[in-house]
Amino acid sequence: MSLSALQPIPAGVANLADFEAHAQAAMNAEAWAYLNGGAADEITLRANRSAWDAIQLQPRVLRDLSGGHTRVPLLGSELAHPVLLAPIAYQRLAHADGELASAYAAAAQGAGMVLSAQASVAMEAVAQAFAAEPQSGPLWFQLYWRDDRGFMLELLQRVERAGFTALVLTVDAPVHGARDRERRAGFKLPADVRAVNLGGLKKPLDLQPGQSALFDGLMPRAATWAEVDWLRANSRLPLLLKGVTHADDALEAHKRGACGVIVSNHGGRTLDTVPASAELLPRLREGVGADFCVLVDGGIRRGTDVLKAMALGANAVLLGRPYVHALAAAGAHGVAHALRLLRDELEIAMALSGCKTLAEAGPHLLWSARK
Repeated sequence: MSLSALQPIPAGVANLADFEAHAQAAMNAEAWAYLNGGAADEITLRANRSAWDAIQLQPRVLRDLSGGHTRVPLLGSELAHPVLLAPIAYQRLAHADGELASAYAAAAQGAGMVLSAQASVAMEAVAQAFAAEPQSGPLWFQLYWRDDRGFMLELLQRVERAGFTALVLTVDAPVHGARDRERRAGFKLPADVRAVNLGGLKKPLDLQPGQSALFDGLMPRAATWAEVDWLRANSRLPLLLKGVTHADDALEAHKRGACGVIVSNHGGRTLDTVPASAELLPRLREGVGADFCVLVDGGIRRGTDVLKAMALGANAVLLGRPYVHALAAAGAHGVAHALRLLRDELEIAMALSGCKTLAEAGPHLLWSARK
């Protein structure tokens, strides 16, 4: 699979939010509802954005910022900046090049990427895109647990052979949320878009009369801490858990050998009325201490959001829907442009806050009326 011809950036795009209208025009209504919808009343979806807006920066002035930079350490490597692309399924719904375009853009901009298990492009092609760029960030593979250990073992081996450097187990979505917007739109995957890295068929539910399809059928197959232990025993790759919202769960992940967690409410797509990621992050950081790796996603739109996340204790952030908007609007060029805009905004925010490096970012950068 090769990339399409370079597409121009739409006129008037000055920030990540500007891609949204162009993306909506490029996608059909059903796919748009799937990508942008949240669970139930979409309270958490909206809160993810408003929570970052509500946090205020308190800049310091007249500091010597010469030689400043956005570099950060992450799991033994140094990143050019603390932005990774979050795992988002079926990106060929947004653009014919799908995840391959996102991969080339991320690699070119020094960003990391977490490839969804439900990617619509082969994992090997994505890995090759990263391998071709020596300055790329980390490439991780996201997993949903499937209750077929033979299949899971084959998948883990394939992921390692392809060159991915970490596993990310999503733990907050054993079932789909009640996504009303998606259901109203009547979304169904088109025939030419599928999860190409997930072969085989799921086992049919074996239910007795009166049993619940959810509690008696699906939940016995869902991942527990035992499956975390199994993944640790059957892969050499570092393991992170995505979708952790409680400090006790983060501590348990650490105890069982995970190398980090991603604070996430699944972009507001699973359980509605979960707190915003920006509100969850400082509590988890306080709960696990300074040495455990903690990333965050949900509602990131601006460079100031990235700086706030770092000040609240994140080691890095994951960018979600906005990069798929950029993908729909302008393919690989759009995603690369979105990442560059976000990094430029981060540098501006750091400079105007008196923050020379992200190692200096901390709660002192954030305004509190109680001080």
